[in-house]
Amino acid sequence: MENNSNFIRTIIKEDLESGKRKEVITRFPPEPNGYLHIGHAKSIVINFGLADDFNGKTNLRFDDTNPLKEDQEFVDAIKEDVKWLGYEWEELHFASNYFEEMYNRAVLLIKKGKAYVDDLSQEEIRQYRGTLTEPGKESPYRSRSVEENLDLFERMRGGEFENGAKVLRAKIDMSSPNLNLRDPVIYRVSHTTHHNTGDTWCIYPMYAFAHPLEDAIEGVTHSLCTTEFEDQRPLYNWVVAECEMESTPQQIEFGRLNISNTVMSKRKLKQLVEENYVDGWDDPRMPTISGLRRKGYTPEAIREFVKETGVSKGSGVVDEAMLEHYVREDLKLKAPRTMGVLRPLKVVITNYPEDQTEMLDAEINPENPEMGIRQIPFSREIFVEQDDFMEDPPKKYFRLFPGNEVRLKHAYFIKCNEVIKDEDGNVVELHCTYDPETKSGTGFTGRKVKGTLHWVDAKSAIPAEFRLYEPLILDEDADQNAETDTDDAAESDAEGKTFLDYVNPNSLEIVNGFIEPNMKDVNAQDKFQFFRHGYFNVDPKHTTAEKPVFNRIVSLKSSFKLK
Repeated sequence: MENNSNFIRTIIKEDLESGKRKEVITRFPPEPNGYLHIGHAKSIVINFGLADDFNGKTNLRFDDTNPLKEDQEFVDAIKEDVKWLGYEWEELHFASNYFEEMYNRAVLLIKKGKAYVDDLSQEEIRQYRGTLTEPGKESPYRSRSVEENLDLFERMRGGEFENGAKVLRAKIDMSSPNLNLRDPVIYRVSHTTHHNTGDTWCIYPMYAFAHPLEDAIEGVTHSLCTTEFEDQRPLYNWVVAECEMESTPQQIEFGRLNISNTVMSKRKLKQLVEENYVDGWDDPRMPTISGLRRKGYTPEAIREFVKETGVSKGSGVVDEAMLEHYVREDLKLKAPRTMGVLRPLKVVITNYPEDQTEMLDAEINPENPEMGIRQIPFSREIFVEQDDFMEDPPKKYFRLFPGNEVRLKHAYFIKCNEVIKDEDGNVVELHCTYDPETKSGTGFTGRKVKGTLHWVDAKSAIPAEFRLYEPLILDEDADQNAETDTDDAAESDAEGKTFLDYVNPNSLEIVNGFIEPNMKDVNAQDKFQFFRHGYFNVDPKHTTAEKPVFNRIVSLKSSFKLK
């Protein structure tokens, strides 16, 4: 991470200079209950970047304390995403590897009179907790003796009680203005097989209890998280202190990344997947790292975007056009240029020899001449875009229409002479003539034309599928009521609508066209700029040997202006 100043960097620097800390250890701690999204990319860049800047280290740790929602599939996907973004963790940890120590620390709390077993139901606990303006009420089980609590907690571990029958709660302060300190639940019974520990355990620690212990066990110095956890910091510090941990991490919060027309609640993303609104977690319309990768985004672009958004306490909404800007900036010197016709219209050049094919030179990337020259075939029949012809055009229309002349990119001037229609009156073919004196690159200056069209040779073109994307969610503030992954995915807004009511039915358009023949051997994840259409990526999921599939990454132009 570049050495631009931010408040976290300042804290770390002061800690090192004062001797409060001798080293910097951060961690990226995802829960393996879904795929990582662009918001997680910010946390990854901050944690790994700041540790690198201070010659420290970053651990990858899975907060796998809830087996009901977690799966090995998510563990594997998260590892792949972190590596793809360009980061290597120092150590790999699982919260579940610390279950025995967490249990022992909970026993310590009981012995100190700081925790008790409660028989209240989840709903009763919620009612007893009080509100933001009214203090909570103590559970009738809060006065249980240390001996009784130790016995009950051991029996909870032994599997004697059903799910929900008992919980272990921290004994803190039911009148605290911070609801997180009103005797939070720190263990619950869950007879569920765990992806890492199997059936060894039937009680599992709650995240708010486990997370600070994990940080302390690993010797994390700076526990960086988003601002929705700020109210939990007093509980975080209480757990570390009362559990008598040798290491004392410091929790520091920063503003989360929100992007317009995007939801980043894992629960909502999971709902989109499970209800088949999208083609899996890696659907190119999803804000997941795997979805962005499949769409064609590059790790370099994502890292630069995150760095530009900065590190602050605020959590404003970033225009999605800003992210697209960094994708264009990264691809413009990397991506080969080529031509593809998405909605083909046949053009017959009537004065071109029927059996002739000539090879024309074209730059692979005019912004990067070192990439060289490619050759493309040209013959009597070609395809152009349907949108590049109008029989009765408006003023200032400079493409093909009867009697008009245009330039074919890398080729010749052609003039439209005749329009062929089917029995329903649809235009199916154009007959044109070409001027052999106007070949591109010959220096012809006899006359000028205002329109330049892309095209492909009909005889040798390769069929291809193109997937064109628009925002999946048509609501700029779609995620603003979902500050954490624990929010109700079906929660409604002031108009009674859920985020599903804003799903764009036209977020994906599939069209079939043609590409240049020199692209017959493209590989998954190859990226190209199709003249006038934008940047495209070879889809790794649907491409076959017979037919490549291209995902449009971004269009060529953007309204976003970098300040």
